[in-house]
Amino acid sequence: MQKIIIQGIQYDEKSSFQQGSSLAPPLIREALNSGSMNLFSENGITIETSRIEDKGDITIEKYFDIEAITAKHLNEGGKIFTLGGDHSVTFPIIKAHHAKYPKLDILHIDAHADLYDNYEGDKFSHACPFARIMENGFAIKLVQVGIRTLNTHQTEQAERFKVDVHEMKNLDLSKIPKFENPLYISLDMDAFDPAFAPGVSHHEPGGMTSRQVIDLIQSLNCEVVGADIVEYNPTRDFQKMTSFLAAKMMKEILTKML
Repeated sequence: MQKIIIQGIQYDEKSSFQQGSSLAPPLIREALNSGSMNLFSENGITIETSRIEDKGDITIEKYFDIEAITAKHLNEGGKIFTLGGDHSVTFPIIKAHHAKYPKLDILHIDAHADLYDNYEGDKFSHACPFARIMENGFAIKLVQVGIRTLNTHQTEQAERFKVDVHEMKNLDLSKIPKFENPLYISLDMDAFDPAFAPGVSHHEPGGMTSRQVIDLIQSLNCEVVGADIVEYNPTRDFQKMTSFLAAKMMKEILTKML
């Protein structure tokens, strides 16, 4: 049976507006192991197992070091669960996955489509990872859920790359398609309404509830080969609410990967 490697990527140099998400990985772990919650997901499976190995947090010097680190962990035979970091980390992570999974589907849960061709002159900004992924053919299917910030450019990009976008304004989780290929999950914490997750850089009202995201994860009936949780900004949090929500989601996704 495949093991799962947890890697913390402490990188937020491609954040716009605010930084702080590089501080997130150890604080999510702290919440997970605080004693306030146990290590069982809602389906009764524990993440306290020898199949899960935590490689700790990694400080990144150069952006594409993320790809090399992920490839190294993939070559050790594991599935990869990443704690970010801003959302720019997802592109080099997926680039590494492409060598192992040439046919990959992605479930992207976020307030933002992150499909800009470039943002503020940077093609690798945290606002651009899914444009880079799709133009390189690193995903067969990209399904985005929770989106509520589409502008003209990103709408055109979504059409160009044939992205299946499920916006908040008419969200129906029963219409999320089935995934036929190995699946990667990318969860941006600002997908949640700020009432549930105040600790993010970009507050976007009208978002998903905790229950909606948990139900979405639990409803998946496919092999989940990788995942990330990104964009938790501890400098914006209140009473550690967002770190505990991220830890809860970490349990639910890890047990789905198991």
